[in-house]
Amino acid sequence: MPRLSAHAERLLDLALEEDLLLGDATSEATIDASATGEGRFLAKEDLVLAGTAVAVRVFERLGASCTFDRADGARAARGEVVGTARGTVRALLAAERTALNFLQRLSGVATATRRCADALAAGGGRTRLLDTRKTTPGWRMLEKAAVRAGGGKNHRFSLGDGVLIKDNHVAACGGVAEAVRRARASAGAMLRVEVEVEDLPGLEEAIAAGADLVLLDNMDDAAMAEAVRRAAGRALLEASGNMTLERLPRVAATGVDFVSMGAVTHSARAVDLAFDLA
Repeated sequence: MPRLSAHAERLLDLALEEDLLLGDATSEATIDASATGEGRFLAKEDLVLAGTAVAVRVFERLGASCTFDRADGARAARGEVVGTARGTVRALLAAERTALNFLQRLSGVATATRRCADALAAGGGRTRLLDTRKTTPGWRMLEKAAVRAGGGKNHRFSLGDGVLIKDNHVAACGGVAEAVRRARASAGAMLRVEVEVEDLPGLEEAIAAGADLVLLDNMDDAAMAEAVRRAAGRALLEASGNMTLERLPRVAATGVDFVSMGAVTHSARAVDLAFDLA
């Protein structure tokens, strides 16, 4: 099991403090301190697992042990036991909710990502799924790891990872070409330059200006297919806006290189996992 980053450990500090700053009044009143036991993580629906390292660490922090029988990215069917924790009953119950909060949320991201990645694959092309920075504040590293577990690819982790010229940047610069020119002069060869366009003339302008990647914003399927034809490999193309699970196979069939979806993080539903004492 991989070690958690210092940032993830700080998140655990905050999460455990929320539950245990005043102790566990219920367990302390009802359960003998020396009692030991075992608990099992049960999938209550079909899902893709993610966040196991965080869940393991929650139990370790409280003096218990925890193992999962499959890695992040593995599928689990409803009714399957995916992990086990052992220790004092007080420790198991103190860790339960915090571990599940991380595990359910991150597995939800991985599950949503897997569904979208599978839908793109059904389109028969090579289109890859990208995430965005639309993540839970403080959870970005964990949620982006869950995206990878679900078969997606990470876009920028922060504003400093690459140049992404959006509509507000274009407006401030006076046009696509000028915005790309300034970005290219500043970034040099160190950072990839991406620019958002809304129509085919904008695409032509972006490619002529030397953009590495062009974001096709809210284009319909026919316009995206024409964009692929016009680009002819001179720039990578990313489609974004109004993406649904049902639409993804059609978008992949246009031949765009990437589809970016903020929904796989900002709107992912926490999956149903239970932790039951054996």
